[in-house]
Amino acid sequence: MATKTIGVREEVYERLRARKRDDESFTDLLDRLIDESEGDWRDGFGSLSTEEVESIRESATASRKRFNESAAERQAAAIDRFADSSDGDEGGDGSGRSDDDADSDETDPDDARIETGGSA
Repeated sequence: MATKTIGVREEVYERLRARKRDDESFTDLLDRLIDESEGDWRDGFGSLSTEEVESIRESATASRKRFNESAAERQAAAIDRFADSSDGDEGGDGSGRSDDDADSDETDPDDARIETGGSA
């Protein structure tokens, strides 16, 4: 019978040796371990029944619908908040500042604004 030599790290060898029975060779040990394993993980693909597939499909559809509804609600609330904050704009320039604030030379450190369109 032909044989092959394989290399294993020292810690793997020690783990195999610890599982090896006194009356078996390493080949017998590997054979036993392979037989004891649960098989190829790919064997389970496609094994759902039609009912299980339909149940999963319905759950996914319901989940997407709930997400879309809550996203629409969050979007509407954000738009309302934005509109409400624009309604309080005393200066009329969309900044939310009054004309008195615009004339001030002092900068409020708590008034952080993000400017877009320019390069740093």
